[in-house]
Amino acid sequence: MTGEQVGPRIVGSLHSSDGTGTVRIESRFDADLHDLWSAVTDAGRLSRWLGEFDGDLRLGGEYRSRFFSSGAEATGRVTKCVPPREFTVLTKGQHASNEQVIRATLTTEGDGTLLVVEQRGLPLDWLAVFAAGLQIHVEDLAGHLAGRERCDSDARMGELVPQWEAMVVDGPD
Repeated sequence: MTGEQVGPRIVGSLHSSDGTGTVRIESRFDADLHDLWSAVTDAGRLSRWLGEFDGDLRLGGEYRSRFFSSGAEATGRVTKCVPPREFTVLTKGQHASNEQVIRATLTTEGDGTLLVVEQRGLPLDWLAVFAAGLQIHVEDLAGHLAGRERCDSDARMGELVPQWEAMVVDGPD
């Protein structure tokens, strides 16, 4: 895949606080709120664009996942679920030293839906890589909604990491 934008425009930012990083990505989809909610919370739909999920994705539910783009495995627990507006999980990667929080919020915007995903608790030295990975997930979600295949995540990662690295600023907030 080339650097050409396919699908919705994605706006992202990086932040750091207390020695950990946060990635925030927002994108507007030409999709109904309920369809987008289903795409990000239904294990069957997630398994078409994001990765393998086993477990319960309802409030308090626990799950195991393996992401298509990286092969990374994680466990998690749903800590907030307010259909069709907000979904928050506490997750820990198989080789991670700390837990991370991923929060997705959906807002109706005109005839589409704005999706904001924020991932907190990330290691600062890997912040650009996590940001690129999260962007790939959002692009693959757009592809799923449009009936397209997932991107070539290795090639896309190679394109995106340098762009995100250019956004990383050393030093305090």
